[in-house]
Amino acid sequence: MSKTALICGSYAFDSIMVFQDQFKNHILPDKVHMLNVSFLVPTMRKEFGGCGGNIAYNLHLLGANSIPMATVGEDFTPYMNWMESHHMNTTHMKVVKGSYTGQAFITTDMDDNQITAFHPGAMSNSHENKVSDVSVADIGIVSPDGRDGMIEHAKQFSEAKIPFIFDPGQGMPMFSGEELITFVEQATYVAVNDYESQMLQDKTGLDLTTIASMVETLIITKGSEGSEIHTAGDVIQIAPAKAQSTQDPTGCGDAYRAGLLYGIMNEMDWRTTGQLAGLLGAIKIAHLGTQNHSFDIDSIEKLYKKSYEEPLL
Repeated sequence: MSKTALICGSYAFDSIMVFQDQFKNHILPDKVHMLNVSFLVPTMRKEFGGCGGNIAYNLHLLGANSIPMATVGEDFTPYMNWMESHHMNTTHMKVVKGSYTGQAFITTDMDDNQITAFHPGAMSNSHENKVSDVSVADIGIVSPDGRDGMIEHAKQFSEAKIPFIFDPGQGMPMFSGEELITFVEQATYVAVNDYESQMLQDKTGLDLTTIASMVETLIITKGSEGSEIHTAGDVIQIAPAKAQSTQDPTGCGDAYRAGLLYGIMNEMDWRTTGQLAGLLGAIKIAHLGTQNHSFDIDSIEKLYKKSYEEPLL
């Protein structure tokens, strides 16, 4: 019997704009206290995003049973249509009246510097969804979402004895050191990138060895350097998967987390799980946007065997 993953996390529209110059040429250092600038952005892309949405999309492509759970705004219809066109589960997408779906407005200059404005919108109501609303969940993930929602969902997974990944991501600054320690104590697995790993240590006062000892597995991604998996007192180094090109790193971490969930759901060993996760990240980075790539489990099995010279399953 196949397992089901409950994915708690944000859904958002990402408006991505490119400024064909450098911000530094238009921001006067001695005038930042009275900043008033305007950047002409001739091109703009509007993408479907959000950590929960990206994880659910990648896990669905693998053919796994996934249930996304999120609060969204009245403007969510195009995203809902996208999900339905891909036959994704939309049962627990709750529309909050009078709210917008989360919105990220990202402007990038020619030096790859970014200025981002984020409106959480309906995401702030994520605590209105309950883990118990779902009849069956074998594993879960708490990824960046509304602050109260992340706290409540972690607590609910723990109380229901459902193993889950704590994936704080860019939501980490919302929590105190004590709150982060509580998350780690409740979680079965913790997944962070190397910057977030350092922030987690700084905020909690705990070193990596201690954090790893508190969970079944601690996963740290390192971008082009691959990742490392701390489990059972050992550290497994995962070599980076080769990407066809480097187009857009946004959403690569979410694709990686979908690979983690799939590996855990299918009882793969941690090296295989990490390599699969890295492969999904490499596929995603070769595409602009977070949900514009596609694959299926058959193509992944072939790519995995080609990359690692061993079968996936």
